[in-house]
Amino acid sequence: MSEKKTVELFYDVLSPYSWFGFEILVRYVSKWKKMDLKLKPVSLGDIMKASDNQPPGVNPIKMQYIGKDLMRLAKHTQVPMNIPSNPEEVIFKKGSKSAMLFVTAVDMDYPEYTEELSRQFWMRVWSRDEGITEDGHFTQAAKKAGMKDDIIKKALKRSKDKDVADRLQAFADEARANGAFGAPTMIVHVNGEKEMLFGSDRFNILAEMLDEKFDGPQNQLSKNKV
Repeated sequence: MSEKKTVELFYDVLSPYSWFGFEILVRYVSKWKKMDLKLKPVSLGDIMKASDNQPPGVNPIKMQYIGKDLMRLAKHTQVPMNIPSNPEEVIFKKGSKSAMLFVTAVDMDYPEYTEELSRQFWMRVWSRDEGITEDGHFTQAAKKAGMKDDIIKKALKRSKDKDVADRLQAFADEARANGAFGAPTMIVHVNGEKEMLFGSDRFNILAEMLDEKFDGPQNQLSKNKV
């Protein structure tokens, strides 16, 4: 069997397109035997600031299109997405930095929960229009992800530590160093080189890089539970 190729997914739960990319890649873990998927939580704000990028929401025409596009993709991928009642406040005022620090803390100490915890944060903000800025929000998401109370308490405390913030920043710096300007970003390790793919619609290209086949979103493998 040929050696597996690493695919690093840099994502932020504030990014709805990251959710689509995340879910499809997770579904393909069992199908693409040549892929070694690494989840890398980042702060989208840090990446965009470092790349001097602007959120698509600052353009009203683009924002109008994105709302329709997200709903089409939600149907296509069977991801239970709903647009928040006040997306501008969610994205531009509240943000996700504290949530991604919590995800990072969990990923550092309890990585077996990273996937489901990330999914539960997306479910909160992009499905149920719930908050992701307070410890109570983190606790609720963590419980739905199957984390026990003692682990949640430790993770909440750890999320305030400097090494956790350093790790979150390091992943953003790593993504930028490889050409990232937004999320989701995939860094594919092929033949000793790193190839950057942006967005949630590059899976045919990714499959070619991995010498695999992309057969659509594989909705039957969905792990989403409303």
